[in-house]
Amino acid sequence: MSRTALIAGATGLVGSQLLDLLLNDPYYEKVIVLTRRLVSKKSDKLVNLLIAFENLDAHAEQLKADDVYCCLGTTMKKAGSKDKFRQVDFAYPYEIARLFHTNGAQQFLLISALGADSNSSIFYNRVKGDVEEAITSMGFRSYHIFRPSLLMGPRQEKRLGEGLGKAFFKVFGFLFAGPLKKYKAIDSAKVAKAMFAIARQNKIGKFVHESRELQKY
Repeated sequence: MSRTALIAGATGLVGSQLLDLLLNDPYYEKVIVLTRRLVSKKSDKLVNLLIAFENLDAHAEQLKADDVYCCLGTTMKKAGSKDKFRQVDFAYPYEIARLFHTNGAQQFLLISALGADSNSSIFYNRVKGDVEEAITSMGFRSYHIFRPSLLMGPRQEKRLGEGLGKAFFKVFGFLFAGPLKKYKAIDSAKVAKAMFAIARQNKIGKFVHESRELQKY
Protein backbone atom coordinates (compact mmCIF):
# COMPACT_ATOMS: atom_id res chain seq x y z
CA MET A 1 0.00 0.00 0.00
CA SER A 2 1.48 3.33 -1.07
CA ARG A 3 1.72 6.02 1.59
CA THR A 4 2.10 9.79 1.45
CA ALA A 5 3.80 11.94 4.08
CA LEU A 6 3.70 15.67 4.58
CA ILE A 7 6.20 17.81 6.45
CA ALA A 8 5.40 21.32 7.65
CA GLY A 9 8.62 23.02 8.66
CA ALA A 10 10.90 21.09 6.30
CA THR A 11 13.48 23.90 6.20
CA GLY A 12 13.96 23.91 9.98
CA LEU A 13 16.45 22.04 12.11
CA VAL A 14 14.49 18.83 12.69
CA GLY A 15 12.31 19.12 9.59
CA SER A 16 15.23 19.22 7.16
CA GLN A 17 16.79 16.11 8.71
CA LEU A 18 13.43 14.36 8.73
CA LEU A 19 12.99 15.18 5.05
CA ASP A 20 16.29 13.44 4.23
CA LEU A 21 15.15 10.33 6.09
CA LEU A 22 11.79 10.17 4.34
CA LEU A 23 13.22 10.77 0.87
CA ASN A 24 15.88 8.08 1.30
CA ASP A 25 13.55 5.38 2.58
CA PRO A 26 10.99 3.44 0.48
CA TYR A 27 8.30 3.60 3.20
CA TYR A 28 6.66 6.62 1.56
CA GLU A 29 5.89 6.81 -2.14
CA LYS A 30 5.38 10.58 -1.98
CA VAL A 31 6.63 13.27 0.39
CA ILE A 32 4.95 16.68 0.35
CA VAL A 33 6.57 19.71 1.97
CA LEU A 34 4.89 23.03 2.72
CA THR A 35 7.36 25.89 2.46
CA ARG A 36 7.57 29.59 1.65
CA ARG A 37 10.62 28.96 -0.53
CA LEU A 38 11.84 26.00 -2.55
CA VAL A 39 13.89 23.40 -0.70
CA SER A 40 17.23 22.38 -2.16
CA LYS A 41 16.52 18.64 -2.00
CA LYS A 42 15.90 16.70 -5.23
CA SER A 43 13.85 13.52 -5.47
CA ASP A 44 11.27 12.01 -7.78
CA LYS A 45 8.90 11.56 -4.86
CA LEU A 46 9.27 15.10 -3.47
CA VAL A 47 6.37 17.54 -3.98
CA ASN A 48 7.23 21.08 -2.84
CA LEU A 49 4.16 23.27 -2.33
CA LEU A 50 4.93 26.96 -1.99
CA ILE A 51 2.29 28.41 0.30
CA ALA A 52 1.35 31.21 2.66
CA PHE A 53 0.54 29.56 5.96
CA GLU A 54 -1.95 32.34 6.60
CA ASN A 55 -3.98 31.10 3.63
CA LEU A 56 -3.90 27.32 3.89
CA ASP A 57 -7.53 26.93 2.83
CA ALA A 58 -6.57 28.04 -0.68
CA HIS A 59 -4.54 24.82 -1.00
CA ALA A 60 -7.06 22.51 0.66
CA GLU A 61 -7.41 20.20 -2.35
CA GLN A 62 -3.65 19.55 -2.38
CA LEU A 63 -3.35 18.94 1.34
CA LYS A 64 -3.84 15.20 1.47
CA ALA A 65 -1.52 12.72 3.18
CA ASP A 66 -1.55 9.65 5.39
CA ASP A 67 1.00 10.91 7.92
CA VAL A 68 1.53 14.57 8.80
CA TYR A 69 4.74 15.72 10.50
CA CYS A 70 4.49 19.21 12.00
CA CYS A 71 7.94 20.63 12.75
CA LEU A 72 6.96 24.30 12.84
CA GLY A 73 8.32 26.58 15.53
CA THR A 74 9.92 29.94 16.16
CA THR A 75 11.34 32.02 19.00
CA MET A 76 10.03 35.17 20.67
CA LYS A 77 12.99 37.11 19.30
CA LYS A 78 12.42 35.98 15.73
CA ALA A 79 8.63 36.34 15.93
CA GLY A 80 8.86 39.85 17.36
CA SER A 81 5.74 39.68 19.53
CA LYS A 82 3.59 37.29 21.52
CA ASP A 83 0.86 37.47 18.89
CA LYS A 84 3.27 36.52 16.08
CA PHE A 85 4.78 33.74 18.17
CA ARG A 86 1.34 32.29 18.87
CA GLN A 87 0.49 32.49 15.18
CA VAL A 88 3.47 30.31 14.21
CA ASP A 89 3.40 27.90 17.15
CA PHE A 90 -0.35 27.59 17.64
CA ALA A 91 -2.41 28.88 14.69
CA TYR A 92 -0.35 27.32 11.88
CA PRO A 93 -0.07 23.81 13.41
CA TYR A 94 -3.75 23.91 14.39
CA GLU A 95 -4.90 24.86 10.88
CA ILE A 96 -2.65 22.25 9.28
CA ALA A 97 -4.07 19.58 11.59
CA ARG A 98 -7.64 20.71 10.92
CA LEU A 99 -7.30 20.63 7.15
CA PHE A 100 -5.51 17.30 7.01
CA HIS A 101 -7.92 15.67 9.44
CA THR A 102 -10.79 16.85 7.24
CA ASN A 103 -8.98 15.39 4.22
CA GLY A 104 -8.56 11.98 5.83
CA ALA A 105 -5.09 11.98 7.42
CA GLN A 106 -4.76 9.16 9.95
CA GLN A 107 -1.62 10.15 11.82
CA PHE A 108 -0.36 13.51 13.14
CA LEU A 109 3.10 13.95 14.65
CA LEU A 110 3.80 17.25 16.41
CA ILE A 111 7.04 18.68 17.73
CA SER A 112 6.22 20.49 20.95
CA ALA A 113 8.68 21.25 23.76
CA LEU A 114 9.84 20.05 27.15
CA GLY A 115 7.60 21.64 29.77
CA ALA A 116 4.60 22.21 27.49
CA ASP A 117 1.61 22.93 29.73
CA SER A 118 -1.56 24.88 28.95
CA ASN A 119 -1.67 26.00 32.60
CA SER A 120 1.94 27.19 32.72
CA SER A 121 2.75 30.74 33.83
CA ILE A 122 5.48 30.75 31.15
CA PHE A 123 4.06 32.02 27.86
CA TYR A 124 6.18 29.73 25.65
CA ASN A 125 5.22 26.58 27.56
CA ARG A 126 1.57 27.65 27.70
CA VAL A 127 1.31 28.09 23.92
CA LYS A 128 2.91 24.69 23.36
CA GLY A 129 0.44 23.13 25.79
CA ASP A 130 -2.49 24.91 24.15
CA VAL A 131 -1.69 23.56 20.69
CA GLU A 132 -1.16 20.04 22.02
CA GLU A 133 -4.63 20.08 23.57
CA ALA A 134 -6.35 21.76 20.62
CA ILE A 135 -5.12 19.10 18.19
CA THR A 136 -5.99 16.30 20.63
CA SER A 137 -9.67 17.20 20.30
CA MET A 138 -9.63 16.57 16.54
CA GLY A 139 -9.58 12.81 16.97
CA PHE A 140 -6.71 11.60 14.79
CA ARG A 141 -6.43 7.82 14.71
CA SER A 142 -2.83 8.25 15.83
CA TYR A 143 -1.49 11.40 17.50
CA HIS A 144 2.11 11.70 18.67
CA ILE A 145 3.52 14.63 20.64
CA PHE A 146 7.31 15.00 20.86
CA ARG A 147 8.75 17.13 23.65
CA PRO A 148 12.50 17.52 23.11
CA SER A 149 14.77 19.46 25.42
CA LEU A 150 17.28 21.96 23.99
CA LEU A 151 17.92 20.95 20.38
CA MET A 152 21.49 20.62 19.18
CA GLY A 153 22.29 20.62 15.48
CA PRO A 154 23.29 22.69 12.43
CA ARG A 155 20.88 25.64 12.49
CA GLN A 156 21.03 28.15 9.65
CA GLU A 157 20.52 31.09 11.99
CA LYS A 158 22.47 31.78 15.18
CA ARG A 159 20.63 31.89 18.51
CA LEU A 160 22.69 33.34 21.36
CA GLY A 161 20.75 31.64 24.16
CA GLU A 162 20.88 28.26 22.47
CA GLY A 163 24.57 28.73 21.69
CA LEU A 164 25.33 29.26 25.37
CA GLY A 165 23.15 26.30 26.29
CA LYS A 166 24.94 24.05 23.82
CA ALA A 167 28.33 25.11 25.15
CA PHE A 168 27.16 24.30 28.68
CA PHE A 169 25.87 20.84 27.78
CA LYS A 170 29.07 19.96 25.90
CA VAL A 171 31.00 20.48 29.13
CA PHE A 172 28.50 19.44 31.78
CA GLY A 173 26.13 17.13 29.88
CA PHE A 174 27.44 14.08 31.74
CA LEU A 175 25.83 15.44 34.93
CA PHE A 176 22.34 15.06 33.45
CA ALA A 177 21.67 11.45 34.41
CA GLY A 178 18.87 9.70 36.26
CA PRO A 179 15.91 12.04 36.94
CA LEU A 180 17.77 14.93 35.26
CA LYS A 181 18.19 13.08 31.98
CA LYS A 182 14.99 14.57 30.54
CA TYR A 183 16.64 18.02 30.67
CA LYS A 184 19.75 16.96 28.77
CA ALA A 185 20.18 18.64 25.37
CA ILE A 186 19.28 16.37 22.47
CA ASP A 187 20.66 16.06 18.95
CA SER A 188 18.04 17.13 16.41
CA ALA A 189 18.87 14.05 14.31
CA LYS A 190 17.62 11.85 17.15
CA VAL A 191 14.28 13.65 17.17
CA ALA A 192 13.92 13.21 13.40
CA LYS A 193 14.79 9.50 13.65
CA ALA A 194 12.32 9.05 16.51
CA MET A 195 9.50 10.69 14.57
CA PHE A 196 10.00 8.46 11.54
CA ALA A 197 10.46 5.28 13.58
CA ILE A 198 7.38 5.91 15.70
CA ALA A 199 5.26 6.84 12.67
CA ARG A 200 6.01 3.44 11.15
CA GLN A 201 4.60 1.68 14.21
CA ASN A 202 1.10 2.92 13.30
CA LYS A 203 -0.14 2.77 16.89
CA ILE A 204 -3.70 3.85 17.64
CA GLY A 205 -4.25 6.56 20.25
CA LYS A 206 -2.52 9.59 21.71
CA PHE A 207 1.11 9.33 22.81
CA VAL A 208 3.49 11.82 24.44
CA HIS A 209 7.22 11.24 23.92
CA GLU A 210 9.42 13.11 26.38
CA SER A 211 13.02 14.05 25.62
CA ARG A 212 14.44 11.25 27.76
CA GLU A 213 12.71 8.65 25.56
CA LEU A 214 13.93 10.32 22.37
CA GLN A 215 17.58 10.09 23.46
CA LYS A 216 17.66 6.37 22.58
CA TYR A 217 17.24 6.93 18.83
